[in-house]
Amino acid sequence: MSTAKTPEEQQERLALIRDKKGFICDMDGVIYHGDTLLPGVKDFIEWLKAEEKKYLFLTNNSAPTPRELRDKLLRLGVDVDESHFYTSGIATAKFLSSQIPGGSCYVIGEPGLTYTLYEHGFTMNDKNPDFVVVGEGTGFSFEKIAKATKLVLEGSRLIATNPDSNSPGHGGVIIPATGAFVSPIEIATGRKAFACGKPSSLMMSYAQKILGTSRDETCIIGDRMDTE
Repeated sequence: MSTAKTPEEQQERLALIRDKKGFICDMDGVIYHGDTLLPGVKDFIEWLKAEEKKYLFLTNNSAPTPRELRDKLLRLGVDVDESHFYTSGIATAKFLSSQIPGGSCYVIGEPGLTYTLYEHGFTMNDKNPDFVVVGEGTGFSFEKIAKATKLVLEGSRLIATNPDSNSPGHGGVIIPATGAFVSPIEIATGRKAFACGKPSSLMMSYAQKILGTSRDETCIIGDRMDTE
C-alpha cells in the first residue's frame, strides 16, 4: 500500500477524508488499547461532532452492549451516545432476524450477547433451537461444546458472531476469540459456521445503512487490513 510522501500529497489525502460524510471506526487499536485512550482520539471525536459527521464505532467483540461501550469511553474521558456503537452481536441478531424473525437460539457467550438477541425478539432454547450462536466468553466448557455439537447435528444452524481466532486481552496478552471457540464445533459436526462480524461485508453493510451514506461517502478507519 502506497503512502503520501510529500506535504502536498498528505494535504490532498486529508482533504479527501474531511469531505467524507460518514465515518466507521474500529475500537480496540484505533480508539483505545485496553484501558488507555489513544492520542488524538478525543480531538477526532470532537471534530466529528463539530462537523456534524455521521459516525459509528464498530467492534467485533459481541460481549459488550452499546451502553457498556459508552460507559467505557466515559471512563476514558470521552462522551459518545450509545447510538453510535455497533457490535458483532447486534449484526448477528439483525441477520438472524432476517432469516427467522422471533426464532430461538442456544447461546455460548457472554450475557451481553444473550441480551442483544432478546432485544431483537429471540428466545433461548437448549432443546431444539433454530440457531446455535457462538461468541466470545470465559464460560466455555466441554459440556457446552458437546451440547452445541448435538444441536447442530440435529438441524440447528451454526452461527459465529465473528471469525476472529484471537484478540488482545488485558495488558496486550493475546487470548482466544470466537473463531477459536467455534472451531471444535465445526470440526465435530463437519458444518462451517456462518460468521456475521468483520471481515464479512454483512456488518459493514448494516453500519452503512444506519449512517445512510454510500460507500464512496464513507471513511472506514481500522488497524488491520485483513478485517476492515
